[in-house]
Amino acid sequence: MAVARIFQARKSAMQSGLGKAGHWVLQMASSASRTSDPLMGWTSVDEMSGQIKMTFETRAQAVAFAKREGLTFSVEEGRERKRLVKSYSENFSSDRKQPWTH
Repeated sequence: MAVARIFQARKSAMQSGLGKAGHWVLQMASSASRTSDPLMGWTSVDEMSGQIKMTFETRAQAVAFAKREGLTFSVEEGRERKRLVKSYSENFSSDRKQPWTH
């Protein structure tokens, strides 16, 4: 029986904005072993369920779909994004922690 993984999508390393991040993804875990083609060296899998990836707007929609289809699933909670606030004016503040050097 296939196990589904429900998680919140993060932005990829190739994008600077958060346009396609934040939606919920249901992805099937593949339990089949990969085999290598002897002639071309391509990797293949006998099972197609590992390629299923569906997106949902909310977590509740993804969970409802998994329950309706009778899938075994696990939900991974999203982590908060660490935000490091920087400003150019802090370089010249009077209470600077490191001495200014040239």
